[in-house]
Amino acid sequence: MRVWFLSAGLALMCMAQNAAAGTVLIVGDSISAGFGLDTRLGWVSLLEQRLKQEGFDDKVVNASISGDTSAGGQARLPALLAEHRPELVILELGGNDGLRGMPPTQLQQNLAAMIDSSRQSGAKVLLLGMQLPPNYGKRYTDAFAEVYGKLADDKKIPLVPFFLDGVGGHPELMQADGLHPAAGAQGKLLENVWPTLKPLL
Repeated sequence: MRVWFLSAGLALMCMAQNAAAGTVLIVGDSISAGFGLDTRLGWVSLLEQRLKQEGFDDKVVNASISGDTSAGGQARLPALLAEHRPELVILELGGNDGLRGMPPTQLQQNLAAMIDSSRQSGAKVLLLGMQLPPNYGKRYTDAFAEVYGKLADDKKIPLVPFFLDGVGGHPELMQADGLHPAAGAQGKLLENVWPTLKPLL
């Protein structure tokens, strides 16, 4: 009987550990897809390493696609939610909307729909804010940047105000195209996200 109880206890412990382990789904564009990099050096891979180092069992699913827009992310999200059933969804989209000059109102609508879909599936949401270079004009860049703060306030979700803080505008941390963070910037991207992400796990 003692052996049976020990076996049952171990089984329950394993079940509890598995139940505690969740899935983090990242829906983003080239920045999270690791464009131009060995993906093992990207911030998402560094996140996986950080989770293990700090004792988290969460699985990370990187569903980021280079060149994706908020509309593309919205179209892909329902299938991703159904397949992976994440506990946390990280939205890193909008940069390509801005570079293409798409209306900020459309960006806001698409991201709002993604937030709502994620929550309806039972997931928490973390929004990563983006900003555009000043050459796009102050009126447009201000309207674009304001989308993220408005959504965070309206939807009551955590926000990283500027995902590329300390990276954008620093040529030594960017690839030759001036748009994509270099390998040396990936640790900084993780540090920008981690303090807001960790309490959600």
